Amino acid sequence: MSAKATAASTRQTSPGLRRALAGAAVVVLLGAMALDTKMVRIGSAGDVRSAVFSAADYGKSEFPKVQADVETRAADAVTVATAIAKDRATAEKEYGVPAGVGPVISVKFSGVVGEGKSGIYKVAVEGVPDTLMIRVQTGPAINGTELRDATGKITFGQFTNQIEYQDAGSALNNEMKKEVLAKLDTSALTGKTISVVGAFKLVNPKSWLVTPVRLDVK
Repeated sequence: MSAKATAASTRQTSPGLRRALAGAAVVVLLGAMALDTKMVRIGSAGDVRSAVFSAADYGKSEFPKVQADVETRAADAVTVATAIAKDRATAEKEYGVPAGVGPVISVKFSGVVGEGKSGIYKVAVEGVPDTLMIRVQTGPAINGTELRDATGKITFGQFTNQIEYQDAGSALNNEMKKEVLAKLDTSALTGKTISVVGAFKLVNPKSWLVTPVRLDVK
């Protein structure tokens, strides 16, 4: 066969050969992918969806635990206020849970509700110093992370990142609204006597903003 004939034959067969080689490469690639693919049954331990943080689920499951813990820890507000006035550092250690800027303290008290603004009411509690203002937040917005931090059992290391940690605090506040405040007419508390169990962050010893875990109108 002449050189021209050989070249012509090569040109004629090359497209077919290229297609065959391409097909073989695809088969090899698919085989490699199959070997590297792990089948995961939905709902099994390997299902990554089960590891995704759900703030709503967290609040629903954890709020009852936080509520019970705060109720167990809660000291009488008069006792706590007296202790803080006498020796703040000692009172923080005795009644507080460390939480960054200031400790979170769980308290209980009864008092007459005064004026309110944006769902935050002053409460006149007999026996506390005249210089102390106690307020209770009733929503619609519940701010702060007192419920998350009150027990000392919920820590940053339990979450993937700061966003989840913050969402956990908001979820507990939202669940408290559903379980504690939703049954009350929080727009008409002025003049009524209420009984409160809740937590506050001790930053200003003359002003407490209490987030309730239980609030009953007498």
